[in-house]
Amino acid sequence: MLPKENRLKKKKDLERVLKEGQTLKEGFLLLKILENDIAKRRFAFVVSKKISKKAVLRNKVKRRLREIVRQRLKEIKKGIDGVFIALPGIEKENFSQIEKMVKKLFKKANILTTNNVE
Repeated sequence: MLPKENRLKKKKDLERVLKEGQTLKEGFLLLKILENDIAKRRFAFVVSKKISKKAVLRNKVKRRLREIVRQRLKEIKKGIDGVFIALPGIEKENFSQIEKMVKKLFKKANILTTNNVE
């Protein structure tokens, strides 16, 4: 589970990132990022019913994304708000394929403090 201080929860913060954030795409995943005024890394995850009508599948995708981000949290620069938007097709991917997509997005976004991304 992602720690509370690393969750993007307020509707106005989420809308600000979606409206003003830089958009990056990799496979079945979009990442919108925006710098914030606080020295924290915060993320939100959006998985719509276009992925699956079943909440079980949508939640599975969200759990996988949260875990991948949680593992890499210490490598991400502070002061970043990010929103992951899952696109149809991601539900068929396994954990390692999703992890590769996230790594590539972080590298494209240039938000990693370390350069140990494969």
